[in-house]
This record gives sequence, structure tokens and C-alpha cells, in this order.
Amino acid sequence: MSRQPLRVAIAEAERTLAAAGVASPRVDAELLAAHVLGAQRTTLPMIPLVDPDVVARLQELATRRATREPLQHILGTAVLGPVEVAVGPGVFTPRPETELLLEWGLGALRDVRRPVVLDLCTGSGALALAFAVSRPDADVHALEADPAALSWTRRNLDAHVGAGGRPVTLHVADVRWPDLLIELEAGVDLVVCNPPYVPDGTPVPPEVERWDPPGAVFGGPDGTEIIQAVVRGATGWLRHGGSLAIEHDDTHGESVPALLRRRRTLAEVTEHTDLTGRPRFVTARRVPSR
Repeated sequence: MSRQPLRVAIAEAERTLAAAGVASPRVDAELLAAHVLGAQRTTLPMIPLVDPDVVARLQELATRRATREPLQHILGTAVLGPVEVAVGPGVFTPRPETELLLEWGLGALRDVRRPVVLDLCTGSGALALAFAVSRPDADVHALEADPAALSWTRRNLDAHVGAGGRPVTLHVADVRWPDLLIELEAGVDLVVCNPPYVPDGTPVPPEVERWDPPGAVFGGPDGTEIIQAVVRGATGWLRHGGSLAIEHDDTHGESVPALLRRRRTLAEVTEHTDLTGRPRFVTARRVPSR
């Protein structure tokens, strides 16, 4: 069989994905094509013709994506900032929105030498690793409780060390436990968390409903059960002047900042929006010592 134009194969995959209601059919089709070819998405225009087996493989993966299996599960990886982590069933897939929290956190650490960073509800470990790679001088800690997620956490943290990175300290614990991480009390420069925050019963996209672990998505009746525990813990872990950043649901634009403002030990509470203008994460600072 003769070779076929890649652009035609991508267009066919795009049509398959669009018919299934995938939000970004063209982008997904191109990323799948790049995956099949072992190439970068930006180089696809330089590949005019492909073999029939490439076309067949691309359509096979597009058919999987059309079932609303997450793109990252098909690719086997997800990207957050400077890191690429392995993901799959049993762990929450990192989202692009968290890039904004990462960017803010790195800014908060700009003038801090050898910072201590604590990532709660770490899941795949993507956020912890993004700080570890961006700040090789940092002492990064990650906390996770779910056994299925922990298998992915360990896999990604081990790969980071295998690539020559400084180890990230993993704590197997639930953020709601009392007397947690006493050894870090008043010693952390930045606490970050992308917790389960969707209010119970809220409709979610098929990719989330069918593939993300419910325990990593839903955060109680109003979505703030884990967030409240994070706020309680952070006030003890943060050193004076340390920073806190928590991602939350877009319905929490008033309620979660209010939780932080009720803590006398926290100041400069600020709400941040995502790229679509929706409330997405809140930040604060531990009141500096006088």
C-alpha cells in the first residue's frame, strides 16, 4: 500500500474526536500523531507522508480517545511545568491550570535560599517534582495517602532520582491526621496543595467521572473538607513569612479565601483566577514575626 498524507490522517482523527465531544479535537489528534511517530508536535508539518500502519495506529488511538479515555493515559504521561510524569488509572491527572499555582509558588520563593517546600495531596508527584526541578536547592516534601496513587508517586519520584535529581521526601499520610509532620513545624517556606475540591454530586466531564479516582476529585458536601485540613496544618508548618497556595473549585472564589482570612496567623489572602477568568487558587502568607 502507498504512503498517505499525514495531514489527512490527522484530519480524520480530528473528526472522530470532534464527533465524540472531545473539547480540543485538533490538538489531541496532533498529539496522538506525534506520539505514534515519536516526534514533537511542532515537527508534524515537516512530515508530509506516512506509512499505512501509522495511519491505522493513529486511528486506533483516536478511537480510544473518543471513548473519553484521558489523552494523558493514552500517551502514558502528563506534563506540569518542567516535568513529565507517568500517569494512568488510579492517580489524578495533572491539569494545565496548576501551572499558574506553580508559577506563583516559584515567585514566592524567588528570594529564599534553600527553601523547604511541602506539597500536600501530591498524587502523581508532578507538583512536588516541578518545584524540585525548578529549584534544585530546595528541600521538597510530598504527602500522599492513597495506595493506588502512591504507586505512581513512587514511580515518578524514583525516575527523578534516577535522572540525577535531588530526592523528594515522601510522607505516606492523610492530611487530616492529627499531629502530622511535627518535624516540619514552623520550618516550611511554601506549602502548596491541589486537593480533592469538587463538591460531592457535581457533574464532571467523562474523563474525570470514569478515570480519575473519586477520592482525588470530590472534597465533601461543599468541596472544602480537605481544604480545611490543609489550612489547619499549614498554619503550623509554615515559618513566619512563609507562603501558602491552595487550588480550589471555581465555586469557591469567596468561601475558601474566607477560610484563610479567619486564621489570625495568615495575611495577604489573595484570590487568583485561571486563564478563563474563573476563581482557581488562593494564596496567603504566614504572619511574619515581630
